[in-house]
Amino acid sequence: MSTPPGSEPAVVDSATELGDGHRAAVVVVGSHGGRYPARLAARAGVRAIVFNDAGVGLDRAGVAGLDHLEALGVPAAAVSHLTARIGDGGDALRHGTISYVNAPARALGCAPGMPCSEAVRALARAGTPAARPARPEESRHLLRDGRPRVWALDSASLAGPGDEGDVLVTGSHGGLLGGTPGSALRVAAAAAVFNDAGIGRDGAGLGRLPVLDTRGIAAVTVAATSARVGDGRSTYHDGVLSARNETAARLGARVGMPTPEFVGLVLKATSY
Repeated sequence: MSTPPGSEPAVVDSATELGDGHRAAVVVVGSHGGRYPARLAARAGVRAIVFNDAGVGLDRAGVAGLDHLEALGVPAAAVSHLTARIGDGGDALRHGTISYVNAPARALGCAPGMPCSEAVRALARAGTPAARPARPEESRHLLRDGRPRVWALDSASLAGPGDEGDVLVTGSHGGLLGGTPGSALRVAAAAAVFNDAGIGRDGAGLGRLPVLDTRGIAAVTVAATSARVGDGRSTYHDGVLSARNETAARLGARVGMPTPEFVGLVLKATSY
């Protein structure tokens, strides 16, 4: 799936969708520009890629992946979360405005303030990457054993059937992928924590919360300025709640509460 100059880029809503079919492609992805999505992009062998800056946030985590890709010689950019809905690659291509670029992207003429559609034409001049890095590092960490368990997941995509009934503290943004309700969370967890990605266009960073309410799952976001997006352990140790759904509110969750305090409320209500 190569992307010659002037042709359309590949568009995906999540970096977890990237694979061998995207080798040598210019990709527009709805994911944040943190290190985990960047590693997935590098592993897939993309030619160049555009992310969402996710409000940039703590330690510039929302664009930290651009530096990772720069070290590999891969051009990368991010669109402003205020111009495109996070989790929606098509919206980024149609409406996004570039906010950050790495040095290889800059050398191709990609610059902040440029429409995403124009940026991908510049990025299509990039050469084909020569090699793939190692598989992404472990991104799943057990914070508490017992029932329910508490997991720190750098991506909500790492949740599986064995996590049903557990508390999932994720580094993922709180947006729906492509606006699809079914993408909110793949398992029936007791509770879930996400990053609000600066909230962004159309309130996209909070999109999962009302959907999980309909499933009876307590869900909250932490402020992007309080925790590193893409880092589940930072969500837990550093995060401060910025929004909650009604299910979480009934447990006592409130804006300004540290993540461990929210998790404690869930454990009190669900431990057995």
